[in-house]
Amino acid sequence: MRTVICVLLLAMSAAAQAPAPTVNQILDRDLRSLERQLVPLAETMPAEKYGFVPTSGEFKGVRTFGQQVSHTAAVVYAVSAAVLGEKNPSEMGPGENGPASLKTKDDIVKYLKDAVTYGHKAMGSVTEKSLADLVPSPFGTNKVPRLAMATEAVGHSYDHYGQMVVYLRLNGIIPPASRR
Repeated sequence: MRTVICVLLLAMSAAAQAPAPTVNQILDRDLRSLERQLVPLAETMPAEKYGFVPTSGEFKGVRTFGQQVSHTAAVVYAVSAAVLGEKNPSEMGPGENGPASLKTKDDIVKYLKDAVTYGHKAMGSVTEKSLADLVPSPFGTNKVPRLAMATEAVGHSYDHYGQMVVYLRLNGIIPPASRR
């Protein structure tokens, strides 16, 4: 028992001495967490199912599975460019689904991975001093805090992640995160 208490006290002491994470470390950690969920999910859906859309229920006009993935990536690109104060290196495409040239699963998954890589660059650029700076929103003419754009990359993506989970399950596929 005494050994356990000593180990706990040492662990608490080490944790208390660890420096607090920076804003960019927190934002990047959240994006990395999303990446560990979203990329395997996109890779799990078979290529022939990338055109799948649910038909039972209220699903008229929804995106295909592939469009869900490419839309998510297109928004990550857009908000990351806003965070960085750069021109979006990607095109939003019709319906904010990314470039029209995205045709195959491999194209779409690569686009997603590239978007997340660009997102990491954006998250790494946010500092305590810059997080409240106003940046042009890619979704209108208003300006928004840089932090709002940075968090949109993850928040918006998780919304579509949930929809993609449903698409997989409707195809009898257990999402990777549920297999643990």
